[in-house]
Amino acid sequence: MNTEIQNLLATLTLEQKANLSSGADFWTLPGIAELDLPSIMVTDGPHGLRKQAGGSDHIGLQDSVPATCFPTASGMAASWNLSLVREVGVALGREARRENVSVLLGPGLNIKRNPLGGRNFEYFSEDPLLSGALSVAWINGVQSQGVGTSAKHYAVNNHEAGRMVVDAIVDQRTLREIYLSGFEAVVKQAQPWTIMCAYNKLNGSYLSENITLLNHILREQWHYQGLVMTDWGATHNRVAGINAGLNLEMPSSGMLNTQKIIDAVNIGALSLEELDTSVAKVLELILKSRDKSEPASDFSFEHHHGLAKRAAAEACVLLHNDSDFLPLNPAETIAVIGALAADTRYQGSGSSQIIPTQLEQPLECITDLVSKRGGQVHYAQGYSLSGQASEADRAQALVLAQKADKVVVFVGLTPEYESEGFDRSHLNLPAAQLQLLAALLPVHHKIVVVLQNGAPVTLRDIDAVPSILEAYLGGQAGASALADILFGELNPSGKLAETFPCDISDSPNYNWFPGETRQSQYRESIWVGYRYFNTTGQKVAFPFGHGLSYTQFSYSQLRVGEGSSGELSLDENTELAVRLRVKNEGTRAGGEIVQLYVGQANSSVHRPSKELKAFDKVFLEPGQEAEICLTLNHRSFAFWHCDSDTWRVESDQYTVSIGASIEDIRLEQSLSITTAHALGARDTALATYYAPQHRNFDEVSFVTLLGHAIPTAIPTRPYQMNSTLFEVQDSWIGRLLLKQVKKTIDAMVGESSDKDRIVIEAIASEMPLRVMVANSQGKLSEKTMSRLIHAMNRHWLKCLRGSAADSH
Repeated sequence: MNTEIQNLLATLTLEQKANLSSGADFWTLPGIAELDLPSIMVTDGPHGLRKQAGGSDHIGLQDSVPATCFPTASGMAASWNLSLVREVGVALGREARRENVSVLLGPGLNIKRNPLGGRNFEYFSEDPLLSGALSVAWINGVQSQGVGTSAKHYAVNNHEAGRMVVDAIVDQRTLREIYLSGFEAVVKQAQPWTIMCAYNKLNGSYLSENITLLNHILREQWHYQGLVMTDWGATHNRVAGINAGLNLEMPSSGMLNTQKIIDAVNIGALSLEELDTSVAKVLELILKSRDKSEPASDFSFEHHHGLAKRAAAEACVLLHNDSDFLPLNPAETIAVIGALAADTRYQGSGSSQIIPTQLEQPLECITDLVSKRGGQVHYAQGYSLSGQASEADRAQALVLAQKADKVVVFVGLTPEYESEGFDRSHLNLPAAQLQLLAALLPVHHKIVVVLQNGAPVTLRDIDAVPSILEAYLGGQAGASALADILFGELNPSGKLAETFPCDISDSPNYNWFPGETRQSQYRESIWVGYRYFNTTGQKVAFPFGHGLSYTQFSYSQLRVGEGSSGELSLDENTELAVRLRVKNEGTRAGGEIVQLYVGQANSSVHRPSKELKAFDKVFLEPGQEAEICLTLNHRSFAFWHCDSDTWRVESDQYTVSIGASIEDIRLEQSLSITTAHALGARDTALATYYAPQHRNFDEVSFVTLLGHAIPTAIPTRPYQMNSTLFEVQDSWIGRLLLKQVKKTIDAMVGESSDKDRIVIEAIASEMPLRVMVANSQGKLSEKTMSRLIHAMNRHWLKCLRGSAADSH
């Protein structure tokens, strides 16, 4: 703690310290002008700055200042390009500085546990190493401009259903290997200015007061130096939060929690020293922001638009391309079909939704490119974005397609299908789009399907289509990038950062996702995404790491360790160089993503056959060859050993695999590794986890994995402070409360469309009663809410006494 902060703490009154522990309003922290402590602003920003100029909401429905809209995280992850992601971070930092924003609320590191997660478009990957590496690049880019970041949502926030009250039950090994590894990487390699805790509980404790995650792991083990803030409305017990390591409540709850802090100090429930330790982190953030408050370096929005195009191009993944169907010939007659071609889906819905500085449309960009090359473009809507389509629409599309040389069909997910606030119920495209594809069956042989979506979809009914291009949610410049790729001006180089299953029922956690409102059991353990699919041999539509190119790459000359004979002694200081050569064998320049996987032969614990441990992206001209050097270390071969609470490597045989995807392995080398730990015996009680293909993750096995009994889920009755508005609507008082919240949101955001209405309904229904109290800014007291809860429970004596309602 530096001298200035020590002096400030000695000067501040108890009331001022308590006040600094909460936001001043929706987006700003309180300042104290007489002490030269400015009020600083934080705002959303994973793929573009969302600074609201007037009123404020956390749903992304009110207008914000125009900002460059980059591809969402699912698309950026498909680039696998760390230097590009860092460059996007730099641009975001510059735009934030221009608007005097001190902290951008991102990136999202949560793992894509299941393809149905409603917020998957905001998260990078199903793999923690890839997610962590991309996040480190993003954070370092933003913070190089003197703007802080907020790694979120810490942790195990993997679905929207019941997200504010659900208890995620996760075993310690899975927690460390899958759900915390990305956060560990960003803390150790980037030190984000802030970390945002999640809404949910983890193993019985709300993340806003989870001392294991906020203190023992984050600060003591990982040595995190920054501030921990809540997600908006995630505060549960404010005093317990301070004791656990939570520094800042966002947004302001009026005097509700400020007064609780003051009272706790006065009665001895919270020591002044503990409060000072917490407030010191808030002061550090304010002073760091104050010292970085000089004007932003020059930039142009036009330049950032060009960067957004480069990012969108690398986000495109060529999933399928029979007989080199793509690229198309721009001198031909092209039919463009689908409402998304004229009204593109370029970003997700919810709190990350921004206003772009400009917006391209695919139909316009394709028409412009083709007309310059002597071809023709004709368009048919085929379906409407409202989900409706007539026989006439489909008939017109088919006639147009039959006359064209080639057909580009745009399909994807509209906001009604994926958004913050609710999870998807299936992997299908909208029904009207499926009807269109069925109507176009006679011309499937000359169709390229373009997908605009934030997460996987099933594509069972288009087997005869020669080409499928996944464009993800490509941001404001995605249309011109897409046109250039379709016609060969650019070569696709993206690869999937997530698995596309054939059917949602194939997912390893199909029976357990999202779980119940009050409890979600992560029974599948480490078997998430490709770790499950590749190990079990379960067929997928498109595997992790998959992506095609208009050129071909060869791999050769794998060398693991200089002069290594295949036997290696490994300790925590060992670094192992892995070298290979990659050559562009084709006639076009292109980018290739080289992926390194490691597998253990005879592990004492259940482990995947392969796990991603390193990667690199290289761009090569035709005929050009390059040497790739990747680095492995002790952690690359380790698993989390629960008994010793450390990372452990066993003496055993390991395989280093180099691939173009998890299922396209080009080179392999076996290693015999000797460590301080002999190969252990397998636990027969966990037999089902060693054979995950059966997915028989029964309760007895899961209890063995946890090391304790599965906690009893909090019942929905009787109602209590953490009951959601959805749960209490069985009572007439609950229905009135839900109606009032929806009315308040309506007044806040003004007129809303049908798609916005879905988000409003979902977020309102998930709100716990305690958050309704906090959001009221003192208009609705805890005592009044307690009386209402007792009335809903028909506990009339408690209602008359005004006793406090339970909070679980």
